[in-house]
Amino acid sequence: QVQLVESGGGLVQAGGSLRLSCVASGRTSSIYALGWFRQGPGKEREFVASIKWNGGNTNYVDFVKGRFTISRLNAWNTVDLQMNDVKPEDTAVYYCAVANSITTRTTEYRYWGQGTQVTVSS
Repeated sequence: QVQLVESGGGLVQAGGSLRLSCVASGRTSSIYALGWFRQGPGKEREFVASIKWNGGNTNYVDFVKGRFTISRLNAWNTVDLQMNDVKPEDTAVYYCAVANSITTRTTEYRYWGQGTQVTVSS
């Protein structure tokens, strides 16, 4: 089993930056990929970005390309999501999750964190 804890959320003005972190513990040797998802008010949970646990291959949804960067320091079981030039539509609860493959499908992710709220003011 893998436990995930997100942090770094908060209130930020449009155009600003925020850095989210996800710390993994437990059977981290079983992680193949870690993804960030978000769920805005009244919306379904959606894929944001993912990274291969070993190797660093990354994948982004179009609406965050060029603004968000996912990264992992191999020496640490932590994956960050650097969010730049944030927009009000980025307001959501952000979750990290782990999967056994590189995928954007929510259903393929087995373990989830509790989420961290990001609010972008205009």
